[in-house]
Amino acid sequence: MIVLPVHAGIDAAIDTSVARVVSRAGELGQGFGALADALARATRGGKRFRPALVAASFESFGGDATSTPGLYPVAAAFELLHTAFVVHDDVIDHDTERRGIPNVAGEFRERARAQGADAAGSALLGDAAGILAGDLLLHEALRLVAFADVDPVARERLYALVDDAVYVSAAGELADVENSVVAGRATAEDALDAAFNKTAVYSFRAPLQAGAVLAAAPDEAMRVLEFAGGRLGLAFQLIDDLIGAFGSSEQAGRESGGDLRESKRTPLVALAQQTPSWARVNEALGMAHTGPIAVREAQVALHESGAPVRLRRFIDQTLDEVRTASLEPSLTPAAGRLLRDISDGLERRIP
Repeated sequence: MIVLPVHAGIDAAIDTSVARVVSRAGELGQGFGALADALARATRGGKRFRPALVAASFESFGGDATSTPGLYPVAAAFELLHTAFVVHDDVIDHDTERRGIPNVAGEFRERARAQGADAAGSALLGDAAGILAGDLLLHEALRLVAFADVDPVARERLYALVDDAVYVSAAGELADVENSVVAGRATAEDALDAAFNKTAVYSFRAPLQAGAVLAAAPDEAMRVLEFAGGRLGLAFQLIDDLIGAFGSSEQAGRESGGDLRESKRTPLVALAQQTPSWARVNEALGMAHTGPIAVREAQVALHESGAPVRLRRFIDQTLDEVRTASLEPSLTPAAGRLLRDISDGLERRIP
């Protein structure tokens, strides 16, 4: 992934929102105070690519940050939106750690155990805390946009972008879970739609368009960014699927083959389902949870099905479409370069 500069104004806007949540702890009790602290920890670290993308898009269209005070709060909203989705996703996946340390749900499971709760009670409190922390982050993200110092027309357009991102992402997450639990339900097209909806809109399309709105980019440029941002987001998610199946532990941030151990029905698996090798792949995936040898067998079966090669070709085609779109005359030269740089950065992530 290309590394974009994260302006201090973005960090400050995120810190201000988190401080607002923490400030309510005194009146809302110890439990809420612990939730606010866990939420604050969840927002720390990370590349903060999404808010940086808002700022990079804004600058590529000639925007001047000194005369646009709403830029950094709007950019920060996309980081809080991302963190909200991550926190909720951890609850859906029953994960209690992130980056090797307890996440919000994990912290509250430990809190419950320390207070004498049994396993069921600890899990209940952990899930409740994760859901509520995500809700608070969603609220703060929307609040940042609603109160941003921008003209009313721009605020309405920005709010519509975030509104759409929330709805589409929710639909994608639900479809992803449904595809995983209902055997044989998902076609390759279904899996691709879920992959797009989960990530593409809130991670790429909406941030690129938000920066352009703040810079008063022309409508034709907005349409190009809608297409190119969607294709970048889809490529990003599909590359993540390859990393989840075949990437190194350093790339994946966890033990290699994590998606295979968890039997995730990704577009990669949906493509394998279309091949004569599916019976072998399906059997290997069914055993992948048992250990690293079984994971390796699943990786071999997927490779021999040809599905990874097909997926890589589709990713290459998708990124080439972005590079073509980057040459559209409605874009500034800097905006075109930004799209090409992101495409190149994504390509370098392919395992």
